[in-house]
Amino acid sequence: MQKHTALQRCLLILLLPLLVSTWSHAAEQKADSGATTVDLSADARRAAPNDLAIATLYFQADDRNPGALARQVNTVIAAALEQARAHATVKAKSAGTATFPVYGKEGRRIESWRMRSDIQLESRDLPALTELVGKLQGSLALSGLTLQPSPETRKSTADLAATDAIRAFQERAGAIAATLSKPWRIRHLSVAYGGSPRPPFPVARAAATFAAEASPMPVEAGETEIVVTVSGTIELTD
Repeated sequence: MQKHTALQRCLLILLLPLLVSTWSHAAEQKADSGATTVDLSADARRAAPNDLAIATLYFQADDRNPGALARQVNTVIAAALEQARAHATVKAKSAGTATFPVYGKEGRRIESWRMRSDIQLESRDLPALTELVGKLQGSLALSGLTLQPSPETRKSTADLAATDAIRAFQERAGAIAATLSKPWRIRHLSVAYGGSPRPPFPVARAAATFAAEASPMPVEAGETEIVVTVSGTIELTD
């Protein structure tokens, strides 16, 4: 009998938090059952300058001798990285290297090897980056150039847009409540950020032989639209 009573007490202790939570939730539902709620949203847009440029260049070659191929590619890439170091406002780094077999017509026998190595340039100094890209195109091919706001610029612009969106949400909520002649309060609010970097410029596939040196690319940085959407629920009170 004592064991049975002790077991009941243990079960009661374990179930007590669940019972309290259930009672509390039921009380909240009862309290809110007579409230009128409205779901709404508002957005705001701000233009952020594309003050960060990212360029990807590569060198690719074929050779029957894998060792000779690697030496050729590594030499060209090393020279390009050394040339990039002379530009203090441009950050340069390796962006990957891959080697592929090249098969014959029947697709069974490896006739040669193809190796590709990429480097990435990043800078807020667009004239310096495009000048460097023009020089490097004497030996490398450009696979893509992306223009986008820097993280700091994106954050500051998004903060301003969020302030605008919240004000727009408040104005819209106030207008709805005024139409119904009721006071209101916010029950729930969420903020979503949008806006994507400009897609990379399309670049034609490089020929096997490059020009001695290309001139700087004509590039206009432009802007990226940052969109902030505020959505939520308001409660109309009596």
